[in-house]
Amino acid sequence: MWQGKSLAVVLPTYNEKDSIAECIARFEALPEIDKVIVVNNNAAQGTSEEVAKTGAIEIIETTQGYGAAIKRGLTDAGTDLIAICEPDGTFAPEDLTKLLAFLPECDVVIGSRTVSNFIWKGANMGWFLQWGNWAVAKLIEVLYNTTYLSDVGCTFRVMTREHAQVILERSRLDGSAYGLEMLLISVITKARMVQIPVNYLPRVGVSSVTGELGKTISLGTEMILLTFKMRLRARSIRRGLSTPKGPHRQVRAS
Repeated sequence: MWQGKSLAVVLPTYNEKDSIAECIARFEALPEIDKVIVVNNNAAQGTSEEVAKTGAIEIIETTQGYGAAIKRGLTDAGTDLIAICEPDGTFAPEDLTKLLAFLPECDVVIGSRTVSNFIWKGANMGWFLQWGNWAVAKLIEVLYNTTYLSDVGCTFRVMTREHAQVILERSRLDGSAYGLEMLLISVITKARMVQIPVNYLPRVGVSSVTGELGKTISLGTEMILLTFKMRLRARSIRRGLSTPKGPHRQVRAS
């Protein structure tokens, strides 16, 4: 529990057999965590055996893609608060306490991997990825007139159950760009949101998405196009939201 609210961590897995058990153990060691949910998204052979060594709950999601796995996790979490992370060794589970600190004033708190002081030697965050994520973040700030952003690709975040439902009702994607779709839905629906620097470490194994430059460029192009497309759909995405009580506040952090 965290401040009287139940908290689950959702970990989607595809190619993290060698790192997932340690990641789960570190999350389970945090007193705030009520349960860890692993969404097995056609994961590498042996992944289930690694999860079975821990106290995590394993869910099988056969529709391939990061988005499909996250949507399944958000749907099945059943807790007041839901954290999302990747079990590939790139994130420090202990950083969750940083994100939780802002939840009393926010609907969603998102990590940022582009602050140089927090990028560890050997992490897959060279100048191209670092500045690319920052540039798209600034594009979103301009197009959507939103709060400060510094990273569009960070998948470490925590949100309320109510905001997770807002996202689920408006989601379309199943693939790797789903993290950005979630971010843009939060921006468009004027969620109370802040982005906080988190540690970014070397990955255990090779990423199926950013392990090759060609795939990185392809995903980056998809994300830029998605940013423009969702700007055109903003009115329909906001449809059905109740009018918030009191003034909307944007929480800022560097």
